[in-house]
Amino acid sequence: MPGPAAQSAAAAVAALVAALLLLRPEDAGPRAGSSMAEAEALPKLREDFRMQNKSVFILGASGETGRVLLKEILEQGLFSKVTLIGRRKLTFDEEAYKNVNQEVVDFEKLDDYASAFQGHDVGFCCLGTTRRKAGAEGFVRVDRDYVLKSAELAKAGGCKHFNLLSSKGADKSSNFLYLQVKGEVEARVEELKFDRYSIFRPGVLLCDRQESRPGEWMIRKFFGSLPVSWASGHSVPVVTVVRAMLNNAVRPSNEKKELLDNKAIHDLGKADGSLKP
Repeated sequence: MPGPAAQSAAAAVAALVAALLLLRPEDAGPRAGSSMAEAEALPKLREDFRMQNKSVFILGASGETGRVLLKEILEQGLFSKVTLIGRRKLTFDEEAYKNVNQEVVDFEKLDDYASAFQGHDVGFCCLGTTRRKAGAEGFVRVDRDYVLKSAELAKAGGCKHFNLLSSKGADKSSNFLYLQVKGEVEARVEELKFDRYSIFRPGVLLCDRQESRPGEWMIRKFFGSLPVSWASGHSVPVVTVVRAMLNNAVRPSNEKKELLDNKAIHDLGKADGSLKP
């Protein structure tokens, strides 16, 4: 039988999910989602994007979304240079990862590592922790302070397109700390005025996480038992989020800010087209 800590964590996750289920559909913002014409154009858009020889960095590549994002980036061959920025060096056995650059930084002293953020055209931020793992103060430190400081250094380093993984229901005025912090960091990153700023607000992320988190198995089973049409409104597979991020990155945009809600992520992440070069 689960101990008190596991039961408490499961209750907290369930409360957050309950709050998400009560939310109204979000405004997906301009150009969110994918039309049939755009889906058919994706192979050409990817090829045009590859020809630009852009560089990219990923924050949070040790987490589930960041790990899948790195795998997809390498399989699609979209960038000429791929850099991971994190607190420790990651180990990869596969040949496909041999040219991945890694910058090890101390997030408490990020100003000392400004060079790690220089020279990247595109940035993906999948950085995050949980209140259970880091405590309330630690959660705010990682999900707000580290993310914001990284974005500041990326902007100063020349990053043109910043992609932020946020959450469905993100709102700086929310009574839930998780949603409040997500909403606050969204707004503060926007103030940096990147040439292009894309925010992704997925619902509950469905994945077989390498790191065991009490309560998540129960939540995945819950959404797995629901009708697909209903569950897809409040949850989304990690791989779909990642493909939406990349499909969005390769399509040209004149918008300074793009906000993709859970439905838009589903639509764009499931767009067909040959993924590999």
